Amino acid sequence: MSIKQILFSVFIFFASYFVNSQEPVKWQSSFEKIQNNEYVLSFNASIDPGWHLYGIDMPKDGPLPTIFNYDIDNNEIQLIGQITQSNSINEYDKFFEMDLNFFEDEALFKQTIVFNDSLINKITGEIQYQVCDDKACIFRTKPFEFNFYGITTIEEKNKIFSKRDIKLTSELKINLKNKNLLTESNKINESNSLFNIFLLGIIGGLIALLTPCIFPMIPLTVSYFIKSGEKSSKGIFNSFIYGFFILTIYFSLSLPFHFIDSISPEILNNISTNVILNLTFFVVFVVFAFSFFGYFDLSLPSSWGNKLDKSSNKGSIVGIFFMALTLAIVSFSCTGPILGSLLAGSLTSLEGPNQLSVAMTGFGFALAFPFALLALFPNILNKLPKSGVWMKNIKVILGFFELALALKFLSNADMVSHWGILPREVFLGFWILLSLILSFYLLGLFKFPHELKIKPEIKQKIIGYLFLSISVFMTYGLRSDSTKFKIFSGFLPPDFYSIQSKENDCPLNLECYKDYNQGLQVAKIKNKPILLDFTGWACVNCRKIEENVWSKPDIYEILSNEVIIISLYVDDRKKMSIKDQFNFKFDDGGLKKIKTIGDKWSTFQSYNFSSASQPFYVLLSNNQEVLNPPIQYTSAENYFNWLKQGLRL
Repeated sequence: MSIKQILFSVFIFFASYFVNSQEPVKWQSSFEKIQNNEYVLSFNASIDPGWHLYGIDMPKDGPLPTIFNYDIDNNEIQLIGQITQSNSINEYDKFFEMDLNFFEDEALFKQTIVFNDSLINKITGEIQYQVCDDKACIFRTKPFEFNFYGITTIEEKNKIFSKRDIKLTSELKINLKNKNLLTESNKINESNSLFNIFLLGIIGGLIALLTPCIFPMIPLTVSYFIKSGEKSSKGIFNSFIYGFFILTIYFSLSLPFHFIDSISPEILNNISTNVILNLTFFVVFVVFAFSFFGYFDLSLPSSWGNKLDKSSNKGSIVGIFFMALTLAIVSFSCTGPILGSLLAGSLTSLEGPNQLSVAMTGFGFALAFPFALLALFPNILNKLPKSGVWMKNIKVILGFFELALALKFLSNADMVSHWGILPREVFLGFWILLSLILSFYLLGLFKFPHELKIKPEIKQKIIGYLFLSISVFMTYGLRSDSTKFKIFSGFLPPDFYSIQSKENDCPLNLECYKDYNQGLQVAKIKNKPILLDFTGWACVNCRKIEENVWSKPDIYEILSNEVIIISLYVDDRKKMSIKDQFNFKFDDGGLKKIKTIGDKWSTFQSYNFSSASQPFYVLLSNNQEVLNPPIQYTSAENYFNWLKQGLRL
């Protein structure tokens, strides 16, 4: 199998893992009795527009073929001949670079069987197939069952919807009035949000410039462009191309997430709040931290860098591209943790892959601009500061920041699973401890075992006292509620996720309901409208809205007196009782298993409101009429005006 196919298959696997509800191919089946104990099984595939299904015979290094596996014993059932398929389309596939046969709209497969044992009355098995559109491919396995005494179906056994499934599905589908308001765009300050994330990416890139992995690339860049000896006009063009290639390489790292997001609207939320993934990030960032502390080096294989360095001598444009790629490869051990922070942070944000692309573009720009200048003016190198203790200190500081970020991922897993191991005070206590240890390091009170003891300079001591002050300041948060400690808003667990006793588990001690139907009944009894709050335990922007916007006196008064708050946590991984679990039936017959609280409310949001992002706020009357267009992450002023508009205050 080629590297290209392996990478493609890996992408298919992860895309398929997180897709819940989309089924581009719908299967139906039937059988026909030919004579005693001889039957023809028919498998009919109905394919959604824009998708295509591959046939049963695929060439080497091509896509995965459609395969029918039977759970049978040859002594009981015998397959007669090969499975046949209807006429397919044969065209050149650009990705696999070969002619392939596939199906669009529909396909029919037939298999003749003979029963050797007359007591057998059922055949089970599964279909394995790959289906693609112009953006992505997904791999599926579909169990099937033929019952020769009754109903024949190719849907999974768990896709047989019971009366209870239909009843609970109907309860989750609500009849909204003024539903047209849901389609109106009301994303206030979206451009500002993207600009802020771009600045965050630039800051990450500037930090990366100061790391020991980037500095060695400076003389390499200078020597390359001096050696090229191009004329002035050509030198300007080459320096621009060099910067462009650096930016493009980092931007391209975000592209796969656009393809994944196009498969299912809930997928980025599933990724960012997945318990296993958050625990993995926790371990990875701890490893990154100890790498920054100097216990070991993390780097991609040196052979990669050597080969790329040799390739940089080939031609002008090609050589410059490989110089840019060499920079990305060689500097990975320092840029990797920073890129990981941008990746993990952007996945939980409002615009998902869009913000990730903007963040990566900002990061690439911050790296590209100074290196493009060095390529244009190589003599700048003489004015750059020399590497030394200051660079080592920056690396150690980054290590402590990695540990602090690692705790955030552990906290995400803790909150969505309700383990209770990192309540607000414990989480903040760890941050205080990390800040204290860092200040002691910078003040020269201790060193890592492999380091020489050097008396700290005055600048280093100033930074050490700064982190000591931060430690003291953070202790204020241990005895303060979230409305008075907003600097870390969104990063700390909410104030109601605490070891201290709270009157309720709602933000700011407001009255709220965690079940839609319960909240709706209360709204009808009190004759009040509803503020529907789609939120999440691991949602940073949700905490910012609650602690910085809802806490404003005029907004808090409205929330307390004028509306019934229904807060639905779409990332809650707490399992529902067996009697409450069910199979949600989509309008096209597709299925989603509702096992957790988060499964229920994320499906409720995506089906009824065509949205999968959080925070997401909807104002409803108590007869389920949409009062104004929904709103998402925004400022306090805009939120207040939105409330007044919807409630006619």
